[in-house]
Amino acid sequence: MGMPANVEIGSHVWVEDPEVAWIDGIVINIEQDEVEVQTRDGKTQVTVSLSRIYPNDVEAPSGGVDDMTRLQYLHEPAVLHNLATRYEINEIYTYSGNILIALNPFQPLSHLYDVYAMERYKGALIEGLSPHVFTIADVAYREMIKEGRSNSILVSGESGAGKTETTKMLMRYLAYLGGHSGAEGRTVEQQVLESNPVLEAFGNAKTAINNNSSRFGKFVEIQFDKKGRISGAAIRTYLLERSRVCQISDPERNYHCFYLLCAAPPEEIEKYKLGNPKSFHYLNQSNCYELVGVSDAQEYVATRRAMDVVGINEKEQDAIFRVVAAILHLGNINFEKDEDIDSALVKDEQSLFHLHMTAELLMCDPLSLEDALCKRVMVTPEEIIKKSLDPHAAAVSRDGLAKTIYSRLFDWLVDKINVSIGQDPSSKCLIGILDIYGFESFKANSFEQFCINFTNEKLQQHFNQHVFKMEQEEYAKEEINWNYVEFVDNQDVLDLIEKKPGGIIALLDEACMFPKSTHETFAQKLYQKFQDHKRFIKPKLTRSDFTIAHYAGEVQYQSDQFLDKNKYYVVAEHQDLLSASKCSFIVGLFPPLSEESAKSSKFSSICSRFKIQLQQLMDILNSTEPHYIRCVKPNNLLKPATFDNINVIQQLRSGGVLEVIRIKCAGYPAHRTFSEFLIRFGILAPEILKGKYEEKVACKWILEKMELKGYLMGKTKLFLRAEQMAELDAKKARLLRNSARVIQRQIRTYTTRKDYIILRKSSIHIQSHWRGKLARELYKYKRKEVAAVKIQKNLRRQLARRAYTGIRISALVVQTGFRAMAARKDFRFREQTKAATIIQACWRCQRVVSYYKKLKKASVISQSRWRGRMVKNSEAATIIQAYWRRYRAVSYYKKLKKASAISQCTWRRRTAGKDHSNVKMEHLVPLDWLKSEAIPSLDNGLPIDDLLDETVDSGEVLGEFLVEMIVGCLLGSLLMSYFGLIKDFPWNNSNNGL
Repeated sequence: MGMPANVEIGSHVWVEDPEVAWIDGIVINIEQDEVEVQTRDGKTQVTVSLSRIYPNDVEAPSGGVDDMTRLQYLHEPAVLHNLATRYEINEIYTYSGNILIALNPFQPLSHLYDVYAMERYKGALIEGLSPHVFTIADVAYREMIKEGRSNSILVSGESGAGKTETTKMLMRYLAYLGGHSGAEGRTVEQQVLESNPVLEAFGNAKTAINNNSSRFGKFVEIQFDKKGRISGAAIRTYLLERSRVCQISDPERNYHCFYLLCAAPPEEIEKYKLGNPKSFHYLNQSNCYELVGVSDAQEYVATRRAMDVVGINEKEQDAIFRVVAAILHLGNINFEKDEDIDSALVKDEQSLFHLHMTAELLMCDPLSLEDALCKRVMVTPEEIIKKSLDPHAAAVSRDGLAKTIYSRLFDWLVDKINVSIGQDPSSKCLIGILDIYGFESFKANSFEQFCINFTNEKLQQHFNQHVFKMEQEEYAKEEINWNYVEFVDNQDVLDLIEKKPGGIIALLDEACMFPKSTHETFAQKLYQKFQDHKRFIKPKLTRSDFTIAHYAGEVQYQSDQFLDKNKYYVVAEHQDLLSASKCSFIVGLFPPLSEESAKSSKFSSICSRFKIQLQQLMDILNSTEPHYIRCVKPNNLLKPATFDNINVIQQLRSGGVLEVIRIKCAGYPAHRTFSEFLIRFGILAPEILKGKYEEKVACKWILEKMELKGYLMGKTKLFLRAEQMAELDAKKARLLRNSARVIQRQIRTYTTRKDYIILRKSSIHIQSHWRGKLARELYKYKRKEVAAVKIQKNLRRQLARRAYTGIRISALVVQTGFRAMAARKDFRFREQTKAATIIQACWRCQRVVSYYKKLKKASVISQSRWRGRMVKNSEAATIIQAYWRRYRAVSYYKKLKKASAISQCTWRRRTAGKDHSNVKMEHLVPLDWLKSEAIPSLDNGLPIDDLLDETVDSGEVLGEFLVEMIVGCLLGSLLMSYFGLIKDFPWNNSNNGL
């Protein structure tokens, strides 16, 4: 992808960086073929060759472009930067022409895959929506319906890139498009979707870089009827990783189904005599037993439910999990060396228990199982020889049996799902979805990586052919002559691997058929055969490794297990054991062999079988219209929002994306319509913009003026090479810089003169406005002063009038209130006086009566004594008479005084009533109400005049009564005092004068 860069000082470019792959910078110096670049941090300066830098499009959208063919510069750093920019804003899908690149977000984005999203992409135009996996499926479906031709979608990427999830999304969307609306029961689309959990349980496992890694390739054919509805389906699987059943490394896990069964309900565990996964040899080779955020118990229930949907009945499900449990128990059978002979024996009681459990679950004889693991029968023309195996060979036999059982079980599941779903023989159209391994290159690469990379070589060849076909169609549509563009053809790699009779696969099969062959002899054959092959490299420090230069890079393989892993055969003893099982399900997995096959263990090459399957797959893909999805893992930490440039660029290279870009760069990658070209580069020929020219003529004029050659002009588009686009951008940038200097100089002159004129006009304007402002402020001050005098005068007058009115009203209110208060006070006084008089009268009456009774009693006594003493002392009579006369005079005075007070009160009341009636104020209450209204009293509410008159009369009567009573009391008291009977009589007190 070496593209000469037309750069000059100040150009923005990309340079290689060991930490972030590519970093942008600015050219600060150019010396011959070397360029000095200052990186974006402003500190680092690097000097690189001119051929190792690439132009940076500073006019690119800040959010990136959704189709990388729209990039002005189609090269590796631009592609990487565009993907990183879009990933930061959760835009995980990006087109690269007809390829969809899908970045794994490592977080749920449910809004991208719900029903509303599917409805939005259904039948929509690509240009109107963001890139999406639904778009690829929708395009394939529409083309199938419109053209009546089968389509295929190829999903590839390394482990952890999201291939499995992408495949499930494709199947969901196709089931949505081709589903039977309102259908009940187990529909075809439901069975197709529910086949995924079943195959994931038995074909997926946790690896070091992916918690749900598919350990097999899968091609799903979804068949449609004439109306576009799903009518059938078929699933084809490739290259199941059989060795994982017996051997795993930390922190990986075995296939999910083993852990699901160990987390089954207690009755299931008891039935199969299972326990903790740590207790089984095939599971405890790694310290990882659980997945973060995943419940194996719930997944077990979901798997059983999915089995129901795809048509696996309860009896078959029990048989399946019985086989899974038998494999776990089989792995716990250990062997030891017999002391007498060199043969293997079951090691201990625990191993014996697992042996019996395995036989019970497989429904075979325990002794037969032990013989099948520890002995071999060799048939010769003369005799039949029974050979014992050593403990190591017995363990290898045990693991071989486990791998064979599991692979047969997996094949049965796939066949069962296909039979249950059913294929539509009348269907003429299908959409195939291929979920296959991506290119793999690890520190240690074995037989599995060899087959995987062989597959990717085949797919890359198919991909190259299709890309050039699309390019040819574009050129034909524009009616231009197309010259063949050279590219790295990988046919020589395919010949190296699969060609007969001298390919690697043929030599491997040949080595597997010779018992004495080893991995070292196999490697030596490869060295001798391909020592001059440019794609084959012999490492210097090893004797059994070899390196192949694949399209995506060199991979060094370790051949020490190639022979063992390539051998696919069933040991005769194993076949006889399981075909004799009492379980019909087991017998179905291992049907009896023919007599010829039963005589010996026939070798079958896994690699050759896989090559045949792969060729059949390629035949199907060649008959369909392919669509490509490249899944990319943004980081190895499996964390969201983390973009590792180095990791991503390696995947883009191994996935062939950058190779396609390189091929496009070798041709005419810049496809622009005439109008787009004129908008971008019309500035290079300003005279064209002034005149009226056709767009095609104007574009040609610009190219000729720039002295460019080798471009192609179609009907509506202009085809440029990558370096031509860079050269045009460089000339445009140079013109813009020169023009910018002139424009800046003129602008500075213009702006300075304009600023001076504006300043002068502004100063005059400000001065006139300031003088006017001062005059206006003086005028306003004078007006305010005059207004203030008027306001003060009116305010004082208003305040005086308001004060006078207030005082006058207040005086009237006070007078009125005072008169009313005086009248109410006078009335209350009269009432109180009357009440007091009555109370006093009653109180005095009560006291006098009480006192009278005492005096009467005392008087009787005193009279008796008085009569006795009358005789003795006659002076007492004279004294009593004097007191009596004084008492009568005083009583008569008090009576006259009381009557006079009552008469005066009555007279004042009547005089006050007459004066009050002459007052004519509306707010004063007349005093006549005192005469007319009833006043509560001790009697029946009589008027005040009558009440007072009655009081006078009652007083006279009461007075007469009191006088008589008092006289009697005084007389009795005097007598009692005289005779010493009453000591506290009032007048006995020296301080009291009468």
